[in-house]
Amino acid sequence: MNLIHDQWIPVVREDGTQCRIAPWQIAETDNPVVEVAAPRPDFQGGLYQFLIGLLQTCLPPTDADEWEERYEDSPSVDTLKAAFSKVSAAFELTSDVGKPAFLQDLDMSDGEDKDIATLLIEAPGENTTKNNADFFIKGGLVNGMCSCCATQALFTLQTNAPSGGAGHRVGLRGGGPLTTLVMPVGEVSLWNKLWLNVLADGTRLSDSDHTGIEHIFPWLAATRVSDKTGAPVTPETTNPLQMYWGMPRRIRLVASGEEGRCDLCGDESELFKQFKMKNYGVNYDGAWVHPLTPYRFDIKKPDSLPLSLKGQKGGLSYRNWLGLVFTDADNGDSAASVVRDFYEEKGLREPLHLWCFGFDMDNMKARCWYDHTLPLFNMSSKNTRKVQGWIQHLLTAAKDTAPLLRKQIKAAWYRSPENASGDISFIDTEYWQSTEPEFYLIVGKMVAASDDYDLAPPELYRRWYRVLAKTVENLFDQYALKTSVEDLDLQRVIIARSQLMKFFYKKKTIQLLKEKGQATKEAVSE
Repeated sequence: MNLIHDQWIPVVREDGTQCRIAPWQIAETDNPVVEVAAPRPDFQGGLYQFLIGLLQTCLPPTDADEWEERYEDSPSVDTLKAAFSKVSAAFELTSDVGKPAFLQDLDMSDGEDKDIATLLIEAPGENTTKNNADFFIKGGLVNGMCSCCATQALFTLQTNAPSGGAGHRVGLRGGGPLTTLVMPVGEVSLWNKLWLNVLADGTRLSDSDHTGIEHIFPWLAATRVSDKTGAPVTPETTNPLQMYWGMPRRIRLVASGEEGRCDLCGDESELFKQFKMKNYGVNYDGAWVHPLTPYRFDIKKPDSLPLSLKGQKGGLSYRNWLGLVFTDADNGDSAASVVRDFYEEKGLREPLHLWCFGFDMDNMKARCWYDHTLPLFNMSSKNTRKVQGWIQHLLTAAKDTAPLLRKQIKAAWYRSPENASGDISFIDTEYWQSTEPEFYLIVGKMVAASDDYDLAPPELYRRWYRVLAKTVENLFDQYALKTSVEDLDLQRVIIARSQLMKFFYKKKTIQLLKEKGQATKEAVSE
């Protein structure tokens, strides 16, 4: 199967019908494709990244004007097919050893035999299954995959690869990276969804001394092994476009020659049941900054390497919003390049949101798959830095308040709160959920005011000040009294509540909110 010419990507068309298409068919205008229809959520994210990578590699816009022209009027099917066909030789799914196969080791003829289910990131390891310890995610449920699902599993593993044991390398972005994509709201074509996440100045990724196609698609050449004789692959030693096509794992699919029903999508076809794998594949190191992933830059150590943001326990909320959309000065989190590119280069004025997804990994163990949408606000590029500063005050105050609330609830519950154990993260979760609607409402008002004012309207700071004060009081009362009568110590509760509000009002960030809320309207006008 050739992944450029053959129809293998599951999609939904405008009239609701489902089918499989070749990549170049995303430009069809007669009953256009509106969505990917992968059998698993991680495959859904993987297929989006696969198609965005193809567009960025084969059809990069030279500037914002060209990007906008293609957004409003997609290229013809023939144009897209011709552009993709130039790299079709790199997209054969299977081949003889020594000939290129998509995301697979070129010369690997031997290796450890693995069941095909091992391509799935959440699949239990051999020891887990052997010891009958696969309590929550059972082994033996996926024994065969069709070529379409095997391709999706292979790409998803290579682009998200977590720790895999000795010599089994993590992905270019680290294990289990968070991916963030700018998405339109409502029913639009898949073309528009994908093109929104292609960098407007696509040539910036082509500015490299390493122009050979094997530097973009590493499986076209012998694997740069990372044993004692090998060396890491850094941004300086290869083409930047390899970020979309990273290949940390040494894998070779093995066709079974057996027909059967795919355990993932249910289609009847020839199945893949095993693959071969070896360790010490490509070791990505250095200052990689993948365009689809947000990163944390150490504020105190500017020379340190950027760290990709990962899926995390409890998922995402507005506490992460600033770092996913702009830059959070509190911790150095910075939005993905495609998100920053949207605000800096693309002058769209339509409803949009941010699609965030990724695994929460504990080394080799997948604890959870997170899939969130967060709001985006349209604004002029000249206002982004100003609005970012306004929002930073809101967010920093909220972050300072959360641990204070948690501490005083524990003080109300326990005689010795510092010695009390147990997970009380649910308090933080409810705190963030309770204040989230007001946060986005205020941010929307700040964005609307940004064209007319140099400083945020003071009534918005006053509003947020009251929201935080009311929330900590209500949540404290709700949780501090949630105990049996015989364990309830009202004196301890009253003292803890008094301490909560005392320290809340003394917080510098809270006092700053109050000061900004007392500013006169004349002081904020231009």
